[in-house]
Amino acid sequence: MVRSPLAVAARLAGLLLPGLLLMAIPAVYAGEAGDNGAPTGHATVVYLVRHAEKASGGKDPELTEAGRARALTLSRTLGDAGIDAIHSTDFKRTRQTAAPLAERLGIEVRTYDWDELQALAAAMRAAGGRHLVVGHSDTTPELVGLLGGEPGPAIDEPSEYDRLYIVTIAPDGSVTSTLLRYGEM
Repeated sequence: MVRSPLAVAARLAGLLLPGLLLMAIPAVYAGEAGDNGAPTGHATVVYLVRHAEKASGGKDPELTEAGRARALTLSRTLGDAGIDAIHSTDFKRTRQTAAPLAERLGIEVRTYDWDELQALAAAMRAAGGRHLVVGHSDTTPELVGLLGGEPGPAIDEPSEYDRLYIVTIAPDGSVTSTLLRYGEM
């Protein structure tokens, strides 16, 4: 199949733009300057995703081949984002989604209780830094809201795995959130 140069350029821009945004949006809130120009604080940046595509059946299914590919895409997408901590519920599908990035960065995945989202939000705010949280179709938007971000409409449980939220909490407590898409749709 021969593609026009315009189609190739549009596809390339579609692949590069999310990565550039991942780095640029949090950089805007990287710190406030005091009277002498020195930084007075740093933003807390939380990247949130639902686990990748899961196999059907059972209470704790593994990822499908498409899910493993999406987890690798997540690792490539966030590999240079400066992630300090990775959080996952204690399910195969969430741990397997987090694993490629954790291995790439040499970070141990921290397990959190999906029933204690308020505590997780408070802990990340207190710790600062940059976090990846891998959750579920119901917990991910809920946590976005608890962090002060805009969760948008409910995630379509059977088919939506490509949301990537970025919640940035500035030193003054103001919050911005961005919703991107990653991987194949």
